[in-house]
Amino acid sequence: MQIDPHGNWRAFRHRNFRILFASNAVANIGSWAQRIAQDWLVLELTHSGTYLGIVTGLQFAPVLFFSLHGGALGDRFDKQKVLVATNLVGGAASGILGLLVVSHHIQIWHIFILAFVLGVSSAVDAPVRMAFSAEVVGKDDVANAVSLNSANFNSGRIIGPALSGLSIAAFGTGPSFILNALSYATIIFGILKLRKSEFFSMPRSTGSANVREGMKYVIARPDLYAIMIVVFFTATFGLNFQIFNAMMATEVFHRGAASFGLLGTALAVGALAGALLSARMEGYRKTVFVIYGSITFGISLIALAFMPTYLLYALWLPICGVTALTTMIAANSLMQVNSDPVVRGRVMGIYLFVFMGGTPFISPLVGVMSEKIGVRLTIITGGIVPVLASVVVLLKYRQRVEVPQDFSIDVVLPSTYDNKG
Repeated sequence: MQIDPHGNWRAFRHRNFRILFASNAVANIGSWAQRIAQDWLVLELTHSGTYLGIVTGLQFAPVLFFSLHGGALGDRFDKQKVLVATNLVGGAASGILGLLVVSHHIQIWHIFILAFVLGVSSAVDAPVRMAFSAEVVGKDDVANAVSLNSANFNSGRIIGPALSGLSIAAFGTGPSFILNALSYATIIFGILKLRKSEFFSMPRSTGSANVREGMKYVIARPDLYAIMIVVFFTATFGLNFQIFNAMMATEVFHRGAASFGLLGTALAVGALAGALLSARMEGYRKTVFVIYGSITFGISLIALAFMPTYLLYALWLPICGVTALTTMIAANSLMQVNSDPVVRGRVMGIYLFVFMGGTPFISPLVGVMSEKIGVRLTIITGGIVPVLASVVVLLKYRQRVEVPQDFSIDVVLPSTYDNKG
């Protein structure tokens, strides 16, 4: 089948991308099944939103320590080998958690430790995987690959939560963790099947590939750090749906595991629509689009807090998913496309640090707030913060947020970072 080299599916022209896409489809279902099961397991053991927030915080805490260095590893070493190693660690953590559950030996401290280990794996994996996209499809198709990968991720988000919710209702949480452990084997197999001869050659750092160079590069680029500021407040305060939905389902609507899983699926329907829409909106991907997208998402989140019934809440979640994903995909692809290949891994490590770095601190706070002031007021707060932050960034950086006219990702070298911006 011939694929239009300028169409919305053009990344599928590349054999390596097709293999990764298929293996990621299975892995994404497993990951989302585990997320639902882990949240439900914590609530079963503790009946506490505070503990749920702590577990979420522990899972994302490794971003603070490892994502920056994970990006540096990707700039210096073979990304394919690094990704195999990170997925082996993640699969082991999921498998151990599943065995502890099915053998009835699980305790809350086990979840704390294994959530942290899984977080370490993800913190190193994510920036390397992001930077690897350019080697798989080439610079011209990176933006399209980002959109298609996001669609893939959110297809798993549709199937995984619903599958996990039904499985939990019938068999408990254990099978969801085992499923995720097996899905890691699929992604490892896919990575090993890639043909090195078909990779696109990208410059690799010949020096120490230190994080400081990546920091200097980002600071010299207002178009990049404006995106990071917006993404930090949007992701840290707004993208807490696993806590929002768990607390709304159990404490406000008094529903069970299957209904909780369906809320994740409802959110994913909108997220998938946003990902597919993004594949058609590459021409609109500018920094100001990310800023306006964050404002729109914040408003949709505030509206979500006022939904009076489970049905209306579930029907509004896709709106939140569309606005969140179109914004995040635009931010992700702009960071990749507009970064020099020599430092792309480090830039994406910094981006991941910003995207998730506040979660270890805010997630426990979100859990406490949902118990002290109520989950609805907590959701409203999560919507107001990104709106205010985006307005400030828009007013302060609007004249400086686009890519400098003299900037070219083909010619910028580390020695010239201080002259850009």
